Amino acid sequence: MAKRIVFPSAGEVTCECFEAQKPGEHEVCFQTDCSLMSTGTETIVYNYQFDPGTNWANWVKHPFYPGYSAVGHITAIGAGVSRWSVGDRVVCRAGHASEHVKHESELYAVPDDVENQQAAWFALAKIAAMGAHVAEYRLIDSVLVIGAGPIGQMTVRWAFAAGATNIIVVDSIAERLQMAMNGGATHTISSPVEDSFEAIRALNNGQLTRVVVDTTGHAAVFAHALAAAAPGGRVVLLGDTGRPTQQHLTSDLMGKGLTVIGAHDSNEKEGWNSAIIIPAIFELARSGRFSLSGLNTHVFQPEQCLEAYTLASTRRGESMGILFDWSQS
Repeated sequence: MAKRIVFPSAGEVTCECFEAQKPGEHEVCFQTDCSLMSTGTETIVYNYQFDPGTNWANWVKHPFYPGYSAVGHITAIGAGVSRWSVGDRVVCRAGHASEHVKHESELYAVPDDVENQQAAWFALAKIAAMGAHVAEYRLIDSVLVIGAGPIGQMTVRWAFAAGATNIIVVDSIAERLQMAMNGGATHTISSPVEDSFEAIRALNNGQLTRVVVDTTGHAAVFAHALAAAAPGGRVVLLGDTGRPTQQHLTSDLMGKGLTVIGAHDSNEKEGWNSAIIIPAIFELARSGRFSLSGLNTHVFQPEQCLEAYTLASTRRGESMGILFDWSQS
């Protein structure tokens, strides 16, 4: 029997067995080798940390099957499949489960020189790419990234790949800041963003940064992100808070003539979508311009899912990449 992780209700998680499907026309079956937890999204869902009427409330229905970043290999192909063969190594936006059946167009090839545990970051890198697109990075740009969690790490790497030369990261956890430096950050500040304005100016020729990206998903950070942007600057909200009524505009918006824009995984369009972004992530990783190494801190078996989500919920600062290993399932 196949296995998958499920949230039966708020605050509950288990690993259950299910009957695997066979691939139909233009479908493939792939066996998962590992899947990466999206700690921000999945802990919000797991702990039901959102208000009624939000995007979260409309999306989360129990039983809920978490996860959207799986790496595996193809074990069977259906009629009409021409682009894949059994044994091909692929990634897919699929949940935490030992195997999946997906349309052939939903899979992307993993280059031979990109390891599974690095490839598992593709989905979070793609989400951060949506923020990079609306940030409109320029060469020799100045960028402030608020939060050095998984999405913050990917945001740093996109700014670096785009040619920004002053990339400042604010977070209170030293290990995360070091990972950001490894990914292209030029400076880090270990303090809350509201206490960092003097340090930001000192690191940016006396000025605030042109681009500010809030990756935290915490409603209270929005006002500080506005305050941290230079006049005429751009503030990107990349973390979707579950408490949007607690976000507040400040006089910085009008006084400094700021542009505020939200970025979400679903905001795809022609010319900027998964089919373009995901292969680009792997090519950038292969070239050394988008580092995916050194980001994983914990590996759990699927049956240890309670331990994994407890860690992510209560000791999140001790972790970065949390992987589920399906190779023995």
